Amino acid sequence: MKKIHSENAPKAIGPYSQAVVVNNIIYTSGQIPLDLNGDIVGTDIKTQTEQVMKNLKAVLEEAGTNFENAIKTTCFLSDMSNFSEFNEVYSKYFISNPARSCVAVKELPKQVLVEVEVIALIS
Repeated sequence: MKKIHSENAPKAIGPYSQAVVVNNIIYTSGQIPLDLNGDIVGTDIKTQTEQVMKNLKAVLEEAGTNFENAIKTTCFLSDMSNFSEFNEVYSKYFISNPARSCVAVKELPKQVLVEVEVIALIS
């Protein structure tokens, strides 16, 4: 098992890694819309989702992979009324249409609107 840390994504805000790699598969921790200083980016779902994707891209690239190699995503929304707008941004990145779960949760860390985790192949 190899732990992944990208300087281009925010540091973990708890006792976990940004991602781990096992047998050429990366499992990312959920990314929320934080910048490199740990500050929340945006107040709307589209802006926050763009930042989440930027963070995921950095972690995936650190491991030598990208969105096209995604197998499965898990998406957490604080409010399912944001589903359509979230999908608008999400679909720009996950064009390969990996398997996905998307659920509404009562609350996310730092009261953000979205969190996404990814499982992807490393070729």
